Amino acid sequence: MIDLANAVRSQPNLPRSTAVRLLGRHGERAEDLTQATLTDEDLRGLRDAALRMGGILAESDTDRAALALNVLLAEHAGAPRLSRHEGHPWHLHVDRGDDASWAEWFLASSALALARILTEHGRATWGECAAANCRTLYLGTGPGSPRRYCSTTCASRARVADHRRRRAEAEAEPDRP
Repeated sequence: MIDLANAVRSQPNLPRSTAVRLLGRHGERAEDLTQATLTDEDLRGLRDAALRMGGILAESDTDRAALALNVLLAEHAGAPRLSRHEGHPWHLHVDRGDDASWAEWFLASSALALARILTEHGRATWGECAAANCRTLYLGTGPGSPRRYCSTTCASRARVADHRRRRAEAEAEPDRP
């Protein structure tokens, strides 16, 4: 979910080849990603769904995130059911049926995943990187304090920039007795 949301945020007209490669890396089978099974209309809907999910992933306020997830669940989720189709093992679906669109599947399953994370951690563990000039979304579920950066690289750059800023400010201040 987060990889697709990040990809579409940086490339709103994400090419089919990139979308297929991304979905394949996350367990979708090649035969489920052909032009016949992932149509151009499906791809447009999936891009729009990823942009919408990106808006929720950028929301770090837990209450607002929970309200947005409730809206998605009301609009796209159905009763949870076990599904085994086209050679996939049994797995949980919360979309409205096996004939749901790619976008509906993406929004329902992503909303459920984020809702579970929010309830398990008691807060939104996701957000947009706090580093200057970075809009990458992150999902933090590990122990420790809440995440603010998408990567250790962005965190290090931000710390170094902050350190340099503080040092420059200190050097600019006149000496005090």
